[in-house]
Amino acid sequence: MSGIAGIIRFDGGPAEPALVEQMTSAMAHRGPDGVHHWFNGSVGLGQCMLRTTPESLAESQPLANEDESVVLVMDGRVDNCQELRQDLLSRGLRLRDVSDAELVLRAYEFWGEGCLSRIEGDFALVIWNAKKQRAFCARDRLGNKPFYYHRAVGGFYFASECHALLALPGVPDRLNEGMVAEFLTGRWCSMDETFWLDVAKLQASYAIVVDQLGLRLDKYWSPDLQACLAYKDERQYVEHYRQLLTTIVRRMCRSAAPVACEVSGGLDSSAIYAVAERLRQDGKLPAPALDGYTLDFAHDAAANELTYARSVASHLGREVREIPPSRMEFSWFQERATRYREFPSYPNGAMGLGIREAARTRGSRVLLVGVGGDEWLGGSRSYYAEALAEGSLRNLCTALVADTRHAGFHVSLWWLLRHGLYPLLPSAARDCLRDMIDPVDRRREAWLAPRMTKLLAERRALVGIAPDAKARRVGQREMALTLSGAFSKHALELEERMASEVGIELRRPFFDANLIEFCFALPRRLQLQGGSDKYLHRRAMADLLPQQVVERQGKAEFSVMFRSYRADVSREMRQMRTEETRSWLSEKAMAGALGKYGDDRNSSWTDWQVWALLACEAVSRSGKHT
Repeated sequence: MSGIAGIIRFDGGPAEPALVEQMTSAMAHRGPDGVHHWFNGSVGLGQCMLRTTPESLAESQPLANEDESVVLVMDGRVDNCQELRQDLLSRGLRLRDVSDAELVLRAYEFWGEGCLSRIEGDFALVIWNAKKQRAFCARDRLGNKPFYYHRAVGGFYFASECHALLALPGVPDRLNEGMVAEFLTGRWCSMDETFWLDVAKLQASYAIVVDQLGLRLDKYWSPDLQACLAYKDERQYVEHYRQLLTTIVRRMCRSAAPVACEVSGGLDSSAIYAVAERLRQDGKLPAPALDGYTLDFAHDAAANELTYARSVASHLGREVREIPPSRMEFSWFQERATRYREFPSYPNGAMGLGIREAARTRGSRVLLVGVGGDEWLGGSRSYYAEALAEGSLRNLCTALVADTRHAGFHVSLWWLLRHGLYPLLPSAARDCLRDMIDPVDRRREAWLAPRMTKLLAERRALVGIAPDAKARRVGQREMALTLSGAFSKHALELEERMASEVGIELRRPFFDANLIEFCFALPRRLQLQGGSDKYLHRRAMADLLPQQVVERQGKAEFSVMFRSYRADVSREMRQMRTEETRSWLSEKAMAGALGKYGDDRNSSWTDWQVWALLACEAVSRSGKHT
């Protein structure tokens, strides 16, 4: 969670050092190990350094080649550093040091813009090529590292945080009400927009080339939608997955300081911790120590996972430190909206801040988290559609028998219709049936003012929310929708920014491109069987985790965090400050939503909507004071 920033002028004007330094100063929390700059005429680059890996201890950025014709700034990590280093050396390239930045610089010099296919890991980078007078920018495959930019006539400006750009003279802060509409309804569709019309995000798995002629955007990675793993024995799938997860965790544990790990007591974070602990026991953990942390929700039964976390600790013979959940003051969220000019997070998003602070206090700079397990390891009953599409009566009958044993014949028959026949219908027919069966989206939009409803509809039509037509199987189509989902990208960015404030780099083993490619190729029936979700994952972890955790089906529920702000929300709703904010919604709907906030008898979605309204208002007001 380092930070990068820069100004590149194509109109002959100078890149003013004071402006680049202003941007890096705005992100000073990202550079506890130093902030450095490089200037040459119309180009100014800055980097805020957080050293996490052993190789980064002597790293210096911005990093230039010998004649300064190529200069790199990067917030990132190369997970296949050993393989890439050997590849470069075998081709006769000279490496001046062991840093990841040096690997990326030399890879670009050798392969040019095609170097991204050789680099695995989390990164946001900019490479200035002085000979070609061109900037090459890229963001990692899953968007684990942030990248914001502003394109102006004659110039290109970039930074790791939005507010650093908005503070520059000449960058307007016009509110993007389309993004407001997305947050107010939970119908997120934009992957490259922010709350401000003149600041954009570089999408995950995309690269930008900028020169005097303009900006060219290219997608450099997507999973192979024709891939299909077809082992004869289920045990082969289990072994393949376990080896893959072990490799990913080992790579992400590379740290010069003790590596920290969240251990919620859920299957996913517990699995990461167990794999890391096995690596430690085998002398293969690339970190000096391993520490586990969990949240102590002993005061709320629905959120309390201590029994499971303690079971993991006992099973592994390790201590897992129990940290109280962070309940920040309501003003804290408002101040974050004002400072960062972005959505400040939800109550349940901030509750883990104490774990990050505790890990940093104990010397860690890296925290592994289990987010992504639900998205990629969890299944759906689309195995019915896959069996029908393949004409496999055997797989169809096997699934129907297993589900009947678990849920009964009538429920299983409904699943066959819902998840077997329905996905194979033409898209127009599916859309029509979905509106009749599940009108949730329409209810979410009901509180919007007509103009906001129209704006949201226009945005969704423009983006074209649709699964990838190239998907070989229905399950792949579902995962393609997940991969292109905007909300998960927003959530990753919120978490990353919050961790960066306390000097912690988040690493997400389940948001690794290699794992996602594996899941795309996996038959859907291995992710959900009968009543067992994450079927393959559970089998692979059976001898690493206690049975209580391996067989756990339910999940903790954190509405207690929303309820704790009931008085704050009521006060703020009554004091809604601007006509602009009130124009987003109908007065009647606003009053009704307030009455339902924090009420256990009502859908928790109301809590999210009301919180989003107040957060969006705070973001909107932040533009009025600059």
